[in-house]
Amino acid sequence: MVAGTAGALALEGLARVAGTSAGLRYLDAIPRGLPPLSWPIHDLASLSELSGLAVALSIVALTQSVSIARAVALRSGQRIDGNQEFIGQGLSNIAAGFFSGFPTSASVNRSGPNFEAGAATPLAAVFSALILVAIVALFAPAVRWLPAPAIAAVLLLASLSLIDLSRIRQTLAASRSEGGVLLITTAATLVLRLDVAVLIGVAVSLVFYLNRTSRPIMRSQVPDVRDPARAFVPIDAERPECPQLKMLTIEGSIYFGAVDHVATHLDILREISPDQKHLLLLARNMNFVDVAGASLLGQEAIRRRATGGRLYIHGLRHNAQELMARGGVLAQIGEHNLFRTKDQAIATIYEQLDREICARCTARIFYECQADAQAARDRKS
Repeated sequence: MVAGTAGALALEGLARVAGTSAGLRYLDAIPRGLPPLSWPIHDLASLSELSGLAVALSIVALTQSVSIARAVALRSGQRIDGNQEFIGQGLSNIAAGFFSGFPTSASVNRSGPNFEAGAATPLAAVFSALILVAIVALFAPAVRWLPAPAIAAVLLLASLSLIDLSRIRQTLAASRSEGGVLLITTAATLVLRLDVAVLIGVAVSLVFYLNRTSRPIMRSQVPDVRDPARAFVPIDAERPECPQLKMLTIEGSIYFGAVDHVATHLDILREISPDQKHLLLLARNMNFVDVAGASLLGQEAIRRRATGGRLYIHGLRHNAQELMARGGVLAQIGEHNLFRTKDQAIATIYEQLDREICARCTARIFYECQADAQAARDRKS
């Protein structure tokens, strides 16, 4: 900044000698002294006018703050608490409203040089604020001598210190979706206003997230007859299914965005395997169920009963079970059809199977199947 100011003065002197203007831009002078106290809300009508802009600014400010905090944390090896960061930003903006302030957030211009200078505790920001107060009180008029190019150079140096090229390469190589968000946000930042670019990046990341979570993985599984513990494994040519019972694992969440995908998969299973009237959902990897997802499970239970079968669930998480109970879905499924262990589930479901079909079955994937087959052989002998 000192070198830039000296260079600007030299150029201005040369321009005067030549009888021309150097054409340099300088910062505007700022008033000496601290901002006065103020009441942030002048009238209730302004709330409706400012609410949309306030939400947009909040998203931009919080996204920027967390991004900068994570960038510094990656270099320092520290762990950040996103909730604590949000609380701090909220309190600072509330306080700024009473001191004629404008919306605030973390800044690359401060965080980068602060970290490079060796700051290790929040007291660095406290001392920085105190020094800034002294500068504003004593040297505010001198700001008008600072050339804009010198300030731009300072901002670029501060920003460069937080650009992690290795992390960018890693992101582009590891994930197409996250790499796409990175490239789209970067391009938007170059051609649009910063707030619009950040909102575009947030929106694109949400689209990718919803696209990923709206298609939970659904796999048919069977007990592995070659494993003494009978661990559940995906079906293949060497692992046949029970002709009456479909066992399906769901890896993900059944929420409003995934309901159509899950419902379509269940419809296809009923069409291609009409004899598998009983369905056991292995729900240990099912992270979350909302009202729409619970309603889908209740409807599936009703459809299964209409064809003479049942819907059973193993390993349902407690929060999902409570939601289904409050919504009346648990009554549709039947609380007695929920199981904590696979052994309990299979032993109970086996009693509901058609014994005539069991007698002709050659899969014999359950212990109960083998026990009944051995008992039948013993009676014949």
